[in-house]
Amino acid sequence: MTPDTAASHEEIRAAIAAADLRVLVVCLYHLTGDEGWLAPQYQPARDVRLIGDPMAGFAPEVAEQLREALFNKLTSNDLQPPALDPGEEKFGRMLSFFLGEAVPSEYLPMLREDFGFAPRLPDPEPLPDNGKRPTVLIIGAGASGLCLARSLEHAGYRWRIVEKNSAAGGTWAENHYPGCGVDTPSHFYSYSFTANPNWSRYFCGSDELRAYLQTFANAATLRERIEFDAKVTGAQWQTEDSQWLVDIESSIGSRREAWDIVVAATGHFNEPRGPMFAGEVEFTGRLVHTARWPEDLDLKGKRVAVVGTGASSMQLVPTIADEVASLTIFQRTAQWARPVPEYKQAVDARSAWLFRHVPMYDRWYRFAQMWRYGDGLLRFLRRDPDWEQPDRSMNRVNERHRVEIEDYIRTELAGDEALIEKCMPDYPPFAKRILIDNGWYSTLRKSHVTLITEAITNLQAAGIQTSDGGDHEFDVIIYATGFDVTNLAARIDFRGIDNFSLAQDWADDNPRALLGMTVPQFPNLFILYGPNTNMGHGGSGLWLAETQGRYVLDRLEDMVRLNLAAFNCKAEQRDTYTQRIDDLHSELIWTHPGTRTYYRTKNGHVRSPMPFRLVDYWQMTRSRGIEDFDTTSRAN
Repeated sequence: MTPDTAASHEEIRAAIAAADLRVLVVCLYHLTGDEGWLAPQYQPARDVRLIGDPMAGFAPEVAEQLREALFNKLTSNDLQPPALDPGEEKFGRMLSFFLGEAVPSEYLPMLREDFGFAPRLPDPEPLPDNGKRPTVLIIGAGASGLCLARSLEHAGYRWRIVEKNSAAGGTWAENHYPGCGVDTPSHFYSYSFTANPNWSRYFCGSDELRAYLQTFANAATLRERIEFDAKVTGAQWQTEDSQWLVDIESSIGSRREAWDIVVAATGHFNEPRGPMFAGEVEFTGRLVHTARWPEDLDLKGKRVAVVGTGASSMQLVPTIADEVASLTIFQRTAQWARPVPEYKQAVDARSAWLFRHVPMYDRWYRFAQMWRYGDGLLRFLRRDPDWEQPDRSMNRVNERHRVEIEDYIRTELAGDEALIEKCMPDYPPFAKRILIDNGWYSTLRKSHVTLITEAITNLQAAGIQTSDGGDHEFDVIIYATGFDVTNLAARIDFRGIDNFSLAQDWADDNPRALLGMTVPQFPNLFILYGPNTNMGHGGSGLWLAETQGRYVLDRLEDMVRLNLAAFNCKAEQRDTYTQRIDDLHSELIWTHPGTRTYYRTKNGHVRSPMPFRLVDYWQMTRSRGIEDFDTTSRAN
């Protein structure tokens, strides 16, 4: 394919032949304004699979008619859509037409914004007499911090980012182990306002995600106001000045700065879990964590151990298996992993041309992924009180999911009953994060790969000792053991009113924040991707970054509008919100008693995933306002 719009007719036809017909038909309406394309004979078939059939259920002759109509439009002299925004009522009809199912009306405001039909950011509030905009320090240059910085720049705030690493990208700058990537489709795992028409894969790797975020930071002229290789170690609230005094350490020394607002955009997946076992200092080989992958690590011909069978392990193990002499995996808990054939699929040149050159094609394709990887699953993760097999599953649909994945595991490992028994989970699917089979099961069958389920007792000079008395020798031990998702922003020594620390407030493994973002006694502090904002049922971290960033900007605009110096989350609001979360989780799969998961703390609190639909959380961030806070007016 030629890289620009000057494609030949043959190339355009080839690209159209690769199009998702569900997307193609709504693009035809956008391009022509012809209501006939919304007629019943062009209705795509309803398809609830994670990856829908690109033929959308159309008969061959109808598919050819659609392709020919798009070709004629693309090669005509008039390619501009007659009306980019179809209006709310017609947009709602188009959404339901596209999916083959009714889209509830409460989704329309959120989706209109995601499509770009409604403003994503408010117009800046005019300054009152003698007023000013508060200054904002953002901790972390990951997806959330960068997104908020763009919003602050739009609204005219003075801001800066302090980033502990030497480059932007957050967790995607830190995690670059072999096979590292995202298990949400690339076109959804991106900002709605900064599409990437050039994704190389439908599920991209960490290198491409890092490049996407860094390119965004450069294009939005954010980079020059990011201080790299600098770490915030603490912050103290000054009630008399309504400011935070922030302690920063960098290569040039330590300093203290005053800021009106502090935003902790440090996220969930920031601090690796460890140390893990006694005897680590005795091990004479290389000991590494996937999140701190050394550039000089050579695994060729080595005896390698991988501790853990979660997402990072499932990505790593198949990637390195063929270069090592032996590979031993230590499993605490078996995982549910489903097949997604598109996980490794490249975006070929024909499809890439469609994303770049067909108006609205990328928007509707993104919506398809957003819907499938969004709220659709949550209703099937609730407990059915009348379900007869509560140990196995939560309800009839959850049981069907279990049977489907069980059959898949048995097929992949057919003939090795001992391995099947090791790999078959004893808890409901989705009670732990559901994983994607990246060649995991086929790798376990390799002759030089061993799966061990006995517990690790300690490390020793030569390797690992297990509870059955086994001694296992290795050259390299890799921890694929995840992150500390409980302490979150409390790893920074935040001291609020009366020197009360965030660590004290979140003691006993119980982090709590209103909307996951604000905490009583910590005025003018926001926490992004905080407690109960991880999306266990689906979603995208970049969608969350946009949603929370808008909430922060709205509260700052309240400060300008009302001439406020400070706002402090009301304790009763945080407590009521937390109780609602606990009540909802009591009926959801993550409280299932037979499950060990990082979603639940050692004291039984579910403090990582949100129990809401995406649209519910989006609405709360728009409907809840300054009334949730005690406020202090600015002295004139």
